[in-house]
This record gives sequence, structure tokens and C-alpha cells, in this order.
Amino acid sequence: MTQVMKGIRVLEVAQFTFVPAAGAILADWGADVIKIEHPQRGDTQRGFVNLGGIKVNPNRSPFMEHPNRGKRSVGVDISKPEGMAVIYELAKTADVFLTNYLPAQRQKMKFDVEHIRAVNPRIIYARGSAYGDKGPERDSGGFDGTAFWNRSGIAWAMSPPDLGGPISQGIPAFGDSIGGMNIAGGISAALFHRERTGEATEVDVSLLSTAWWASGTSIDMGIDTGQIMRNRMPGSGGNPGNPLMGNYTTADGETINMCTLTPGPHIRNFFEHIGRPECADDERFATAEALMKNWQAASDIIREAFAQRDFKYWREKLASYSGQWAPVQSLLDIADDAQALANDMLFEVEASDGGDPIRLVRGPVQFNHEPVKTTRAPQASEHTEIVLMEMGMEWERIEQLKAAGAIA
Repeated sequence: MTQVMKGIRVLEVAQFTFVPAAGAILADWGADVIKIEHPQRGDTQRGFVNLGGIKVNPNRSPFMEHPNRGKRSVGVDISKPEGMAVIYELAKTADVFLTNYLPAQRQKMKFDVEHIRAVNPRIIYARGSAYGDKGPERDSGGFDGTAFWNRSGIAWAMSPPDLGGPISQGIPAFGDSIGGMNIAGGISAALFHRERTGEATEVDVSLLSTAWWASGTSIDMGIDTGQIMRNRMPGSGGNPGNPLMGNYTTADGETINMCTLTPGPHIRNFFEHIGRPECADDERFATAEALMKNWQAASDIIREAFAQRDFKYWREKLASYSGQWAPVQSLLDIADDAQALANDMLFEVEASDGGDPIRLVRGPVQFNHEPVKTTRAPQASEHTEIVLMEMGMEWERIEQLKAAGAIA
């Protein structure tokens, strides 16, 4: 596969998903990503064995595979001076330093930007945080459930007022994965800038800024008009003003989402597809203006039509419809979705337990139509000796560092 980051080394001092997800994307793209883990505990996320009530096999853990595939793990105790000496030596060989530790921790253990730049002035220093690296809350920690989902306003916007409370985040590491991609993009731009100008920059991405960017259209509109769109309670029917947008329930209780934003060119084709061709000649629905004015009457007709046939029928029937629509699927359905598979949205890595290969979701960017080829997530400290010897460290010193508990 095309490895656009081949020859780039990333030194990652981070845990959980948000920032490590950026390292995973860069590894997918060919970078050599060195993941620093505690010699005994490893990444805190290795201890997660339950996800929303679903038990997880530690040797096949999505908590580790999704944000850490393709990396090499080096066990270093960064709380020890001997351990930080190893970090500095690794930093000399790296193009990027990637971290999500809080400012006070970075200063205490001496791996903030000034410390790392002291040993490598050309290094790109990338930080991921909950709320940003400036302002009164720069030292406050957070997860995507706090900073991305709730603090940002997304939970509020996604929760219908009639619900009586905010919807909980139903997808683990939702904002983390999006934010990780943002960090990877920022690092790519910083590397490009360094290549052109020689200047090494700092890169900052927060979960809050990730959420605001993802919600930018609504936020911009709200600031300008004083009004914010908010989710409505679910039901079968069209959206106010446009019946060719909305969720419609099929005979077997499944849902078809109509999303024809500009209905005018598609009115006749749509009514023919739902078996109501006469509606295209009805003066109430024949033009976009009339359809939008009489949206409720049209919605009732469409809702009745969808209720006559099952989900499978509508998926096949609407395949030739000229406008936009989608079947409402579960996250698991992608495993068998022909279009997703045709575009290599899943790939396999070997499992450390020797069992069946693990299927993982690739990042959203694809180069030259090529699928991702990478390795499984490393076991904790799996590559410590190999990486340090590659760096030129003598075996005697490696043994001394092990004896001191500075490395695994």
C-alpha cells in the first residue's frame, strides 16, 4: 500500500483513545509509531474488560486494537530520571512528539515542549486535550463523554425536549476517534510546513474543539440567528416543510431515512417509486413550492405507502430512486455492507491470542484505492529491547535500566 508517512517516526507518550488514535492513523499511513507504556501497568486502557456491559477479552480488546494497531510498544517509567533520559534519546530520533498528559504532569516530569525541543529543535510537538491548552481550564482533564458529548452542546442538541433529559453517549470513544483524525491531519500539515520552511510547529487539538467543528453549521447558524436546531422525538413521517426528508417506518418495523434535500427534480421519480404516481400530478405536490406548503398531507401519504411493504422490499425498490435516501442500519451491519466492504472499510490483523483474525475499521482517508495493511496492536512493552538496540543502546545499559525499573 502507499505509505505516505514512511520514514516519519512518532514518539507517543499518551494513554486511552483520543491521542493514541492519531498515532494509529499515522501508523496506518506508514509512520513508525513508538508507543511509550508504563513497564508494569502499560496503557491504563489495557485494564478495561467491560464495555457497556459487554465483556472484553484483553487479548482481543477493541480498546487497544482500534487506537494502537501498527505501533511498537516500549516500556519506560517516565516518573524516573533514568526513564526520562530514555525518552530524550528517543525524541532525538523522532519527527513528532505526541502526548495527552496534562500541563502540570508534563512540567513535573520534564517532557513539555521546551524539554523535548531542547534535545530536538526540529520536532513537531502535538498535544491533545479536553478543553484546549490555553485558558483557565487548560489543566482540567476530560474524556469524550464530558468534553465532546456534554460540555460541547451535542448531547443537548441530540436530545428532544420532550425526552425529559439528555441522551447518553451511546458510542464509546466517539469524539476520541474523530479528534484523533484531526490531530493526525494537523501533524501532517505541520510536517509539510516543516519540509517547506524548516520551522517546527506545535499542534493542538481538543475534544471540545473537535465537537464544535463537527457541530459548526448549527453553532454558526445559532450565533447568527439566536436559534439552534434540536432533535425531535422519533416517529414515522416527513420533516416540517419537506416530506422527502424524514424517517419512515416499514411494515416490519424497520426504518427508511429519506434525505432528499432539494425535492423539486425528484418529485415524480419518488412518487413513482412508492407506488403513488398520481401524486406527482396533484397540484398540492407537483412543484417544490407546493410540496413544501402541503408537506403534512404528502407526509401522510408517504407514511402509509412505506407501511405497506417490508424493509427488504424498500431497500431493493429505492436502489433506482434518483434522490437521496438510506436504510437505517445498526453499527454491526457494516460488517456485511457490500458498499463498505467494496471500499475496504474493514481490514484484518492477526490476534495476539492466536485465534481468528481481528477485524478493524480503517481510517476515513484512503490513498490510491488501496486497503490498509498493518499489524495488530502491540502487547505492553513488546518492543522495548528491539527499539532501544536499533537506537544504538548497548545491552549492558539496557540491563542496568531494567534493574533500576526504568524500562521493561
